Parts: sequence; structure tokens; C-alpha cells
Amino acid sequence: MKRTILFALIYFGLLIQSCSSQDLVQPMASETVSDDPKDNTDNTPPNPTIPDEDFKILALGDSYTIGQSVCATCRFPEQLKDSLAIKLEGSTFQLDIIARTGWTTTNLIDAISNENPANDYDLVTLLIGVNNQYQQKSFSIYTLEFPQLLDKAIAFAKGDKTNVIVISIPDYAYTPYGQSTSEPAKISDELNTYNDFAENVSNQNGVSFIYITDITRQGLINPELVASDGLHPSALAYSKFVELIRPVAMEKLE
Repeated sequence: MKRTILFALIYFGLLIQSCSSQDLVQPMASETVSDDPKDNTDNTPPNPTIPDEDFKILALGDSYTIGQSVCATCRFPEQLKDSLAIKLEGSTFQLDIIARTGWTTTNLIDAISNENPANDYDLVTLLIGVNNQYQQKSFSIYTLEFPQLLDKAIAFAKGDKTNVIVISIPDYAYTPYGQSTSEPAKISDELNTYNDFAENVSNQNGVSFIYITDITRQGLINPELVASDGLHPSALAYSKFVELIRPVAMEKLE
């Protein structure tokens, strides 16, 4: 009887110990996803939208820039502006032109001093020199003044040389007027000298140089490239200029 009572007491003690041990074990927490949408919101900020921009373009030059004998919207700066506006849809463009028929480098320098343009342009083009050659000015004037004009163009482009484009001088020897002169070949040779100098100076300064002279040298085989005055480029010729200028301008603006 005593042995039976002893075994019962031992069994009861073991049962109590077992229940106490189970109470010390913490249940594993399960991973739950809240039904509240606020708790599951992705807090990663969205990609910022790129706002439309306002661009300013300045075109410096002579009759080839102002567009002698073509409509106001036909000259190459206007065509360039319109073409960029299509490519950069939603952006706005302000175009300023300092140019006049007959201007030499000296005339352009004087005009810039008088107008004193701002130094906040996103793109500046420079096309100058044909009247230095046409008026038979000393080539030394061009070698002195073209670098000055290039420095001014860079200053107007926020001081950033990568925002400047120099455009080569068209060759008017390949027009009816040029052919009527005594030495058309001499015109081409002299303009080659001017263009070579402008290209070298541009390269030395890290400025883009666009060669469009070959387009104008098709003027005799394609009369549509010559304006009605028989001397200057036509709207079609200017559109071909823009085809070469626009990709470079796009890179600079983007």
C-alpha cells in the first residue's frame, strides 16, 4: 500500500513539472500582411518628371544668317528653332539674331557692342566672313577678329564652349552671280582659306564646326538651292544646313 502511494506521488510530481516546462516555451510569431493599404504602401519616391524647358538661341552673322532674299521664317536660324521645337516637344524657344547683309567681322563686333546681348543663351551660332572676302579686306583682319567673335559667342553661351556652333561660309562662286565674276575659282580658293582658319580656331577652342559649304557648291547643278536674287542660298539650301546643324544642337540642348 505504501509502495502504491509512493509511485502515485512520483507520477503526480513529474506531471506537474512537464506542464510547467511547456509554459516556458514561447510560440513562434507568424509573418502576416496587413489588410490595411496604408501599411503596405511602397515608400520609394517616384521618378521625377523632367519639366519642359525654355531655351534661348542667339544667331550671329551676316546675310547668310539674316536670310537675304528669303522669307523671315525661311532663314536657317528660324528653321533650326522650329525643327528643335518639334523634336523637343513642349519646350519653348526664344531666337535672337544679330546679323545684317554686308556685315564683315568688324561690323559684327560693332553691332554686338551696341546691342550688348545677355550671357544666358543655351545655344549660339556664328557664321561670318564672306564679306571680308567679298570686299577684299586683308585676311589678317579675319585672323584677328574671328577669334574675338568666337570668344564673345562663348561668353554669350553662359561661358560654355560646348553650347556654340560655328558654321562654315557658303561659296557664292556656285551661283549665277558668282559665275558672272571674272574669277569664280579664286572666290572658292579664298573662301577655303577663310573656312580652314575658322575650323582650326574652332577646334583649338573645343567648339563644334559644321561644314555646309559643299551644299552651296551644288548651286549650279541644282538651281533650287539659290535664292531668287541669284546670289544667296534659298530656303531649300537653308533646310539642308539645318539637317546638319540640328543633331549637334540637339546634343547640346539635351
